[in-house]
Amino acid sequence: MPGSPRPPTWALLLRLLALLRPPGLGEACSCAPAHPQQHVCHSALVIRAKISSEKVVPASTDPTDTQKMIRYEIKQIKMFKGFEKVKDVQYVYTPLDSSLCGVKLEANSQRQYLLTGQVLRDGKVFIHLCNYIEPWEDLSLLQRESLNHLYHLNCACQITTCYTLPCTISAPNECLWTDWLLEQKLYGYQAQHYICVKHTDGTCSWSQGRLPLRKEFVDIVHP
Repeated sequence: MPGSPRPPTWALLLRLLALLRPPGLGEACSCAPAHPQQHVCHSALVIRAKISSEKVVPASTDPTDTQKMIRYEIKQIKMFKGFEKVKDVQYVYTPLDSSLCGVKLEANSQRQYLLTGQVLRDGKVFIHLCNYIEPWEDLSLLQRESLNHLYHLNCACQITTCYTLPCTISAPNECLWTDWLLEQKLYGYQAQHYICVKHTDGTCSWSQGRLPLRKEFVDIVHP
């Protein structure tokens, strides 16, 4: 499509990941927090898969490039997003260097993963620690069900992380994400059991189906 952004290359992604390192912590991987709904909305690919094997491979065909990647061979179980880019994923790639946010997955086991990532210009699938990558067994029932439709249908909503009080919304289509404030963890109860849903009037709010919002969330949004 004319005007559509071109997929990134290996070299560009590795440079971007290098920029994620905080100053003075060259061996650390640092990522901006994102709610699972945001990860699904912003990722080019979302799949459920098992890891069959892993292999260290060169990052490019350039002989002067010393970067290495881990190539995971996978068994794709279900694709939730990315149909228009790839039909079936056989391999996913991640940096070998942990400081570049390389992902360590368990191969040759019965464990299944939810993988979100990017599709590169050459069609390869690239994942890193700043994506949402979780063992399938650790996902809540609501999260599993939302991967089919609910996350995608509500991508127009904005989710803002609340670190300290006071927290306020700046737009009617915004939801405050309070797991870090209330539980001192990234993927807490709110991430596991709530979706930021858009209403017919254009506003957004947290929803858990027919269940009411927990009182802590209401108190923060409406003190």
